[in-house]
Amino acid sequence: MKGNLLKVSLVALGLSAFLAVGVEHAAAQGPAGAGASEAAKGTSHTPHSMNPIKWVKKDSKNSVDSNGSRGDVEKKLTPKLQAQGIVPAGSNVTEACSAFTALNECLAALHASHNLGLNFTCLSASMTGVHTSADVSGCKAADGEKALPLNKAIHALNPEADAKGATKNAEQQAKDDLSNLGS
Repeated sequence: MKGNLLKVSLVALGLSAFLAVGVEHAAAQGPAGAGASEAAKGTSHTPHSMNPIKWVKKDSKNSVDSNGSRGDVEKKLTPKLQAQGIVPAGSNVTEACSAFTALNECLAALHASHNLGLNFTCLSASMTGVHTSADVSGCKAADGEKALPLNKAIHALNPEADAKGATKNAEQQAKDDLSNLGS
C-alpha cells in the first residue's frame, strides 16, 4: 500500500509541475484579445525583432552630430562644397543628399563624383537604389534593383578607375568635411 501511495504522490507531483509549466507558457503567450499588447510588453525578450524597421542599421553619429541636426550641417556644408566646385552653384547639399540615409555616404559620393568626373546622379542612383526625377537613362549601373557600396558603384560606372583607392580618398574627404565644420 505504501508503494502505491508513493507512486500516486509522485505522479500527482509531476502532473502539477507539468500543469504549472504549461500555465506559465500559456501566460507568456498573452491573451488573444484586447490587452494583448500590454501582456506582451513584459513577457519575454527576443534577440531579433520582428519589426523590419529595426533591421536597418542606425547610423547615429552621421544623422545628427555635435554641430546640430542634419539639416543644419547640410546648410553649413553647402557654401564650402560650392566653393570647391563639388556642389553646383544652383544646388545645395540637402537636395543632393536627399536619397541618402547617411550624410557621410552622400559626401563621399559627391567627392568621388567630383574626383573621378562621374555623373553624381548616376552614382547616387547606384548607391541608393533610389531614382529621383532626374534622368538616369544614360547611367550604366543605375538599374534600381539594389543599392551598391561606393566602391562597386564607382567600378560599375568606370571599370578602369581605382575604385578602392577612390573610395578611401572620398570617404576621408567626407570625414574631413564633417570634422572641419566648426573651423
